[in-house]
This record gives sequence, C-alpha cells and structure tokens, in this order.
Amino acid sequence: MKINKVLLLFLMLVLYAKSYGQTKTIHVYVALCDNKFQGIVPVPEKIGNGKDPRLNLYWGAGYGVKSYLKLKTKDWKFIKQLKSSNPYILDRILFKHATKDVYILADAYDGEQIKPCIEDFLKASNTQNPLKIGVDSKDLCFGGDADLLAYIGHDGLMDFDVNVNYKRTNEKQKDVIVLACYSRNFFSPEIKKANANPILWTTHLMAPEAYTLKSAIDGWINNESGKQIDERAAQVYNKYQKCGIKGARNLFTTGFKK
Repeated sequence: MKINKVLLLFLMLVLYAKSYGQTKTIHVYVALCDNKFQGIVPVPEKIGNGKDPRLNLYWGAGYGVKSYLKLKTKDWKFIKQLKSSNPYILDRILFKHATKDVYILADAYDGEQIKPCIEDFLKASNTQNPLKIGVDSKDLCFGGDADLLAYIGHDGLMDFDVNVNYKRTNEKQKDVIVLACYSRNFFSPEIKKANANPILWTTHLMAPEAYTLKSAIDGWINNESGKQIDERAAQVYNKYQKCGIKGARNLFTTGFKK
C-alpha cells in the first residue's frame, strides 16, 4: 500500500509538471471600428476607418490591441507580422509572453466584415476551424484549437443574426472573452450553442480597449476564477475610464445569467 501511494504521488507530480510546461495559445478576433458599416456612435474619421488598421480605434490607436500589446506593456513581446489567406483579415500579428510559454495571435478584420469576424470567433469557440502556425520549430495551435478565444469590437449581434452550424459536442470546452457592448445579452444564445465557457463579458455599454483584454488574460494565465478575472477587468477599466469602481463592477460579469 505504501509503494502504491508513493507511485501515485510520483504520477501526479509528473502530470502536474507536464501540464505546467504546456504551451498555451490565445486567439483574438478584432472587428475594426467602422463608422460607415457598423451601427456605432461615430468616432473621428482617422480611427473609425474599418479598412485601415494602422490608426483604427481597436487596433493601431493608443489602446488598440496591436499598439497596446506591442508598445505599452512589457509582458508581451512582438514576434512577427503574418499573412492570412482570409481576405477579410487586414493584419495578423503574433506575440509571446515575456516569461511564460503563452502566445497570442490577433487578427484585425475589415470593419465592413464584422459578421464574418464574429462568425469565425463563434466557430472557433465551438472548436471549429483549427489553425496551425509554425514558430521556432514548434506548431502553435490557434482557431478552434486555441486554449482561449476573444472577440473585441462592436456588438454586431445587435444589428444582425449569424449563420453558424455548431457541432453538438466539443472535445474540450473553450474559455472565451467577449468585449463588446451588452455582450452577455446578445452573445449568450450563441455561446451556449457553441458549448463555450464565458469567463468575461459585459452587461452595459463599454469601450473594448486592450487594457481590459490584457488584464483578463493575465488572470486566465494565472488560472484565476471567473470572479477574479471579473474583478481584474473592473479595476483596470475604472483606472482608465474613471467611471467609478461600482460602475465598472456592474459592467463586467462572468458565466451565464442565472
């Protein structure tokens, strides 16, 4: 019996070490802000051109995904810009965490193509459309094989219905983040069909900027609970938006509405 306990402990340690050292991947789907083709309150022309990622509010502007991760945080290191065969993706970039074996692939979709962007995110949340990218002699798994999926942008489900054929069962339930206005209300039916796990989304109007995404990812990497990630998001959102911590806590939530 004593030998069996020792053997069991050894096996548990081996499994723990294996999982701890496993590469994790995050795929971020960004629908570029677009004054012309999205039902949004118009923003200045330069940051609201959905066909120009360089200065776009959700990509190249100061708190856009590309600019923030590349220039305003030391936790993520820019690896390279990649090409995509998807004509709707105008920019694709790869980052690696500075101290952990975690990668982010971020795709900037033409703002006019917000519907395909959301559909691609939902399919990936349902473990569809896996994508492999070779980096440093290893194959990184994104799309439906990523460990975490995120959508950033206008809540297009306020304006249109999506057409996604979901698989009935997933090999593994995916964690997802949806940073868009009222995302829990509008995305809940689709996320349920995708059989995904919403670790962070919203209950009101919000600015889907990258500091919130980065903070939520920090919590996810540390294996924090949805409630802890929710609190992280509220704290950083209040820091930048000065909306009051009570309002920020009311804005973010985790899991499905009970």
